Amino acid sequence: MDDLLLGNADFLRGIFDAIPAMLLIVDDDVRILHVNATASNNLSLDIRDIYKKRGGEVLHCIHATDVPEGCGRGPACKDCLIRNSVNKAVQGGATYRLNTKMELTSGGDTRDLQMLITASPFQYESRTYVLMVLEDISELIRLRSLLPICAHCKKIRNSQGYWKEIADYLSTHIEVKFTHGLCEECAHKLYPKYFPQ
Repeated sequence: MDDLLLGNADFLRGIFDAIPAMLLIVDDDVRILHVNATASNNLSLDIRDIYKKRGGEVLHCIHATDVPEGCGRGPACKDCLIRNSVNKAVQGGATYRLNTKMELTSGGDTRDLQMLITASPFQYESRTYVLMVLEDISELIRLRSLLPICAHCKKIRNSQGYWKEIADYLSTHIEVKFTHGLCEECAHKLYPKYFPQ
């Protein structure tokens, strides 16, 4: 009985719709052939309205209308990670995962989102399609970017729980070099005879 379930289209559709990530099935030109319920709800998509439209048109990419030919044809499209991931998946037959910053427009507003994109190829009736998974990781990136800093001495706690000077912490994590100087307020406090008010 259980083996028969996998051959049942309604059962497979139920699984596809139950997955909490946004799933899109696309062809090699990133034309959307199917979306799951999560993508449909989160992106306000109706498959009847988006069927065979290119991803940038559906996701409201700011470059989708750069040229009359539409998504995938403009100068900025050569750097599109969604398009490039789909192309690599189709050509290489392997799954690609990347995270990228995307600018999407909706109702005249532009939103910056940090997205994790997974493109996984599969074959059906001798054609290659791609299952695209789009995950909004903006909140995760924001949380990762929060630094625990001492309210008094301004040292930063690292992942091992040790407190480090801010210059040491930043030079270790983002490879920056610091020069030192004094702001006017500190110069007045520390050296009032040389920096009078």
